[in-house]
Amino acid sequence: MPRLGAHMSIAGGLPLAAERAAVHGCDALQIFSKSSNQWRARPLPPEEIAAFRDKVEQAEIRPVVAHASYLINLGTPDPVLRDRSILAFGEELDRAEALGLMGVVVHPGYYTSGTQDEGIRLVADAVRRALKPRRRGRALVILEHTAGQGTSLGWRFEQLARIIEHLEGHPRVAVCLDTCHLWAAGYDVQTDVGYRETFASFERAVGLDRLRVFHLNDSKKPLGSRRDRHDHIGKGAIGVEAFRRLLNDARFRDLPMLLETPKTEGTRATLVEVDPLDAKNLATLRTLMAGRRRARG
Repeated sequence: MPRLGAHMSIAGGLPLAAERAAVHGCDALQIFSKSSNQWRARPLPPEEIAAFRDKVEQAEIRPVVAHASYLINLGTPDPVLRDRSILAFGEELDRAEALGLMGVVVHPGYYTSGTQDEGIRLVADAVRRALKPRRRGRALVILEHTAGQGTSLGWRFEQLARIIEHLEGHPRVAVCLDTCHLWAAGYDVQTDVGYRETFASFERAVGLDRLRVFHLNDSKKPLGSRRDRHDHIGKGAIGVEAFRRLLNDARFRDLPMLLETPKTEGTRATLVEVDPLDAKNLATLRTLMAGRRRARG
């Protein structure tokens, strides 16, 4: 079955993120390897790296991915922001490598004052520049499908395909699909027909072999809104049956499926404790998987 997990805070140090995942019974994990809203990253002490890797191994959590900083824009034509984004993304890959992560999930970016085609070429070139000095690395560049707000890139499967084509099918480039983003971008994963057509379209454009990660989020906004507003599983416009279908799709049985749903307000960030909302969302997902198994039995 899919490896369920969630994005966990690194407050208090990276090893605590692994402990938070463990107390929630997570099989997989997503983290920020640094502050998501700052360019500068504190160095990772060797002892912290070792402790994190030990915690992950002890809890049998795999895979673990990092989400790149929200400041990074690989599609920008602005030369200063572009150089800064590529440098920062390279550092994200280095940190993922040191921590033994599967890869770094990154939004392709915004083309702002340029054109969509120019933005796609810029994204591909930025990924190439980040990977070139890291030829011996293993960490993947995981392009996240986006909701389509403003001039964001990657909200149509064809855009992701063109980025990969510009990279000549680089073997270290993969894709992450977010259920809220799919819905916001106009892909109907709610109905049987819409679900089939969505993944048939993805397979034609990109290929299922590139799909390595799912983000599981319901949506506060309607189909095709192009607005990224996450909601709790089964509480938003997508509805619970879409997640039942996805969780029990044999094509995705070995993939990590990670929550990015809202956290409980007022929780103490530096402690390791169960977040009631994370626990509830994970329990809902597990029930959906168990229900299908019983039905088949």
